[in-house]
Amino acid sequence: MEKKELPDLLMDGVHTAAGGRYNKVNINGVSKINGALEARTCKCDGVLKVNGDLTAEEIELNGNVSVKGSLHTGVMKLEGVLSGEGGLRGERCELDGMLKLKGSCELEELTGEGVFTIGGLLSAGRIDFGLHGRAEAGEIGVESLRIRKQGSSAWGRLLGGIIPKLKIELRAKVIEGDDLDLEYTSAEVVRGGKVSIGPGCNIGLVEYRTHLSVHPGAHVLKEEKTGE
Repeated sequence: MEKKELPDLLMDGVHTAAGGRYNKVNINGVSKINGALEARTCKCDGVLKVNGDLTAEEIELNGNVSVKGSLHTGVMKLEGVLSGEGGLRGERCELDGMLKLKGSCELEELTGEGVFTIGGLLSAGRIDFGLHGRAEAGEIGVESLRIRKQGSSAWGRLLGGIIPKLKIELRAKVIEGDDLDLEYTSAEVVRGGKVSIGPGCNIGLVEYRTHLSVHPGAHVLKEEKTGE
């Protein structure tokens, strides 16, 4: 039996469409999708609202996107703001802007700059991120994590002031990983193998297995070596 070719969804201007399964989704303008959306590739330049889950092998978003459900993707590139009522699961996310999820986030790799708010667990193989404001997660579990202060007025102007002018820092209750390189981070517990606590950090307890360095500009209440 011949495999049926999925249709493309192309929208320019202001449009509303039904959810469903598509090959390519290209959106320019202001669009609403009523229902779950599944596609091979999804590209949006403008404003998009999805009243359901969003699933695509490749997602490229430039603008303001809201998803009532969860996101599932292979590779996602985001420039702008993405808010989701559920979680995000994927391979790689390159972020230049703001990511807000009420659920958890599970990725192989998260890179870029901006801010993120993850209501549940942020789990990744590798995170390398520059902060332009306050980023938050309930807990963070990684193989390697590198956090830097990256704020600049020019970057803020590009996003039109949508990021609240809060203290630039990463906040989490627990951060756990093999290789942790932190700056401007506040956490109750940091637990890892090789741990570097840089300037601007405020940590309650650091547990480390092999190596710990603490910058003079950091504040750590308690340190514990847990063995090899």
